Amino acid sequence: MKIWLRNHLLACCILALSLAVGGMAYAETPATPAPPAAAPAPPATAELREGAAKAPTPADLAKGDPGGTLTGNIADITVTDAKAGPTMADAGNQIGQNKIAINFVWTLVCGFLVMFMQAGFAMVESGLTRVKNANHTYMMNFFVYGCGLLAYWVLGFAIQMGGAAGNANLGGLYPLASEHTISLFGKTWGIFGETGYFLAGHAYDVGVMVIFLFQMVFMDTALTIVTGACAERWKFITFSVTSIIMGALTYPLFANWAWGGGWLSQLGANLGLSHGYADFAGSGVVHSVGGLTALAVCLIVGPRIGKYNRDGSANPIIGHDISAVLIGCFILAFGWFGFNPGSTLGASSNGNLRIATVAVATMLAGCTGTFGAILYMWISKGKPDASMSGNGLLAGLVAITAPSGFVSAPNAAIIGLVAGVLVCVSVYFVENVLKVDDPVGAISVHCANGLWGVLAVGLFADGTSNYGGSWNGVPGSVTGLFYGDAGQLAAQLVGISTLLGVVFALSFAVNMVLEYVIGHRVSAESELNGLDIPEMGQLGYPEFVFRPEMAYSKAA
Repeated sequence: MKIWLRNHLLACCILALSLAVGGMAYAETPATPAPPAAAPAPPATAELREGAAKAPTPADLAKGDPGGTLTGNIADITVTDAKAGPTMADAGNQIGQNKIAINFVWTLVCGFLVMFMQAGFAMVESGLTRVKNANHTYMMNFFVYGCGLLAYWVLGFAIQMGGAAGNANLGGLYPLASEHTISLFGKTWGIFGETGYFLAGHAYDVGVMVIFLFQMVFMDTALTIVTGACAERWKFITFSVTSIIMGALTYPLFANWAWGGGWLSQLGANLGLSHGYADFAGSGVVHSVGGLTALAVCLIVGPRIGKYNRDGSANPIIGHDISAVLIGCFILAFGWFGFNPGSTLGASSNGNLRIATVAVATMLAGCTGTFGAILYMWISKGKPDASMSGNGLLAGLVAITAPSGFVSAPNAAIIGLVAGVLVCVSVYFVENVLKVDDPVGAISVHCANGLWGVLAVGLFADGTSNYGGSWNGVPGSVTGLFYGDAGQLAAQLVGISTLLGVVFALSFAVNMVLEYVIGHRVSAESELNGLDIPEMGQLGYPEFVFRPEMAYSKAA
């Protein structure tokens, strides 16, 4: 019995000791901490989530939204975490992308308008030439698009825009960050771009595609200017080669100097000439380059048979369809709303609301250009001339292209009026003094008035534009001589000198080489019979009956 009691007492002691030790161990082990309370959402984020909770539901939208008050709301913001709901970062990203999207769409649509100008050029040029050359003239205007686009895609775009990174309107264009430079006078000067060949590599970028399309149609406008001036005697094969070279080299080179970060745009930052060469939409880059190239080729190819008499006096050669000319002019005027306002490269932020002023300035200059030409011809010839009226409209549009982003409406009207008179004077000068045969007046419209437009920036820019607070990297707004800045006029004169001394000389040299290699001019027989059959193999108007031409010997 004693043994039993002793064993059970020992067992109870061991059990009691075990319980005591276990209790002490439990008491000494820290309790698992409770999870921390979630940090309160920032007030703005909380407000966004509250707004999202109150957004119209799919059931609400299913009932229809005739007033447009429900469609497009906070529920349409792209969120990174659907469970967490919209945050300030989500809202900021959406705002930034919307800004760039607006600018993308604006620039692309304006580029589409400029492309449609090709139809206007085709109608104007064909209408101002004879019916026997209609197919040939239309085909030059058609194929110049393909020649220019191919050359620009392969090489020209990279030369022009390869170093043009930094445009905030289109997302920065940061892949275009390589410009070939030289060092002169202790300064760095851009010469040509080096990135973007074939739109491959880093140039495979959405922003780069936008600027490529927009700049490509500008380039093509410059190329098609030459086709009108050289119409009715230019070999189709030589026209094609000239267009490819121009799209790949001569146009992109000057465009780089002005728009791609090249040395003309650096005249302000490097030499203190105000904001450097300023050409808002291309009076110099597009129209003067095209017009000077046209002059160079016309000097080489020579006048049409029968244009000049032995004493040097000129004979009028009337085009076949004035209605096509005037309709084409209206198409061009419509396309110019893409040309000039589109050159803001955006409709949102960075002062881009000035697109309204640019559009009105463009419209007014075209109007007063028409008035200037009509009044000049009416006073000097006794009748308003339809073809010169159309050229007056185009001259006003060409002249306002460079200053359109920098001038007021009254100044735009003055610039256009001067252009309308200038084109009439220039046509007479080119035809009777220079003895250059230009069937459509392209040299006078685009070269003479392109140079006038470049000069007008240095005179009439009023300093009120604000494109992100600077132009060509120089703070402030472009201001001309009449508003207190002579430096801008000096920069414009440097640009004009470059156009005359470099672009014209280069274009003449290139086309002289082509003259010796393949020749520019068709045979006299082909020219007299019309270029449609010998050059294109088909008449533009097969049912027309053609009037016999004078014999070549008599014309000579």
